[in-house]
Amino acid sequence: MSAITVTDLSKNYDGVLANDAVSFEVAEGEVFGYLGPNGAGKTTTIRTLMGFQTATDGTATLLGADIHDEDAMVAARERVGYLPSNPGFDETATGAEILDLHASIKGDSRRAELLDLFEVPLDRAVRSYSTGQKQKLGLVQAFMHDPDLVVMDEPTAGLDPLMQQRFNEFVHVEKRAGTTIFLSSHVLSEVRRVCDRVGIIRDGEMVTVESVEDLLHRSGKFVRLRVAADLAEADIDLDGAHDVSVQAVDESYAETAIAAGGGVDAETVTELTFTYTGDFDSLVDFADGYHVLELDVEEAPLEQVFMQFYGGGDDTAVPGGAA
Repeated sequence: MSAITVTDLSKNYDGVLANDAVSFEVAEGEVFGYLGPNGAGKTTTIRTLMGFQTATDGTATLLGADIHDEDAMVAARERVGYLPSNPGFDETATGAEILDLHASIKGDSRRAELLDLFEVPLDRAVRSYSTGQKQKLGLVQAFMHDPDLVVMDEPTAGLDPLMQQRFNEFVHVEKRAGTTIFLSSHVLSEVRRVCDRVGIIRDGEMVTVESVEDLLHRSGKFVRLRVAADLAEADIDLDGAHDVSVQAVDESYAETAIAAGGGVDAETVTELTFTYTGDFDSLVDFADGYHVLELDVEEAPLEQVFMQFYGGGDDTAVPGGAA
């Protein structure tokens, strides 16, 4: 059974289609990532799903409740945890007062457990909270009534790296317990750590729904390579290298390399950058043919993945779906 179904859902704001016939499903017990750059339409979908605004066309269900059935949605939301992208807490209230209010509406059987995990300063007014502290308070209120489904819009925004890791581990525990989690993000590295599948939205339209494994295979890595050689783009013969950029490195860098004993002439330092989806042995073999000064390999930025694989132009192939 699906925890969420979305069927041809559209939302029109004064002639602007923020969502255009969006369709996807989220299975019970699944961690589903809703991906897209800022402004793609993720928050519009979430607000419509939660019943905070009316769809222009199409429909959806949340835990079996039709979003057009107000009574059914009221009952369903008792089993749903929700974290908006910018939690609008009363700035004059303390964290404890905020949680007390939410507890009076939906319960708080897991409050103590979650406070131990996310370490929220409850005795202080929310106006004194950092962005990260507000986000942690939001996470506690979203999960403290032990919901069946949790919907989160950019849940790690403002969290420090240690707390992001703690959140990721917590999501894995929740999945094993059977909780369904739907989260939006524009950060590929975030969803790759916690999600089973992803739906990708661009300019209000669904591009594809696929497994994280398939997405990672498609997105590849971002490579930056500096070599002691005079290269042009035509010299880069490497299968799986996309959007290759080749440029000479400024003289100050070369002088530093020379001072460090690199034996580098200022006129022969070149920087290569590209998105790489090929075999890493081939990348190593390619680099082995040059005097390598620096090599960085990291997650490809989501925006770059979108441009390369999900619609950089009219002739761009869209794998797994239609633009």
